[in-house]
Amino acid sequence: MDAILVLTNLPSQASAEQLAQRLVDEKLAACINILAPCTSIYHWQGETERATEFPLLIKTTQARYAALELAILREHPYELPEIIHVPITGGLPAYLNWLTKESFT
Repeated sequence: MDAILVLTNLPSQASAEQLAQRLVDEKLAACINILAPCTSIYHWQGETERATEFPLLIKTTQARYAALELAILREHPYELPEIIHVPITGGLPAYLNWLTKESFT
């Protein structure tokens, strides 16, 4: 199965919506969910940081991942954005077929 879930976080609702719209318009993702804001606590450049972020759940295919990653890096406001992908190993077959079709056409 070629489907993957890509995770990233954006600093605002507006930046999350802008990136999500661009990725779907460019057929790099079939569907993106923008989740409610969350608090992230992390180490960055020797300091403990705290930020409000908007998580994105990006559904796409492994074949589209390289182009998707480049698009995120190009548009993301962070110096080092979180970009993680995990395989989707199961799910409703009709949905997974749709996901694959929408990421290529």
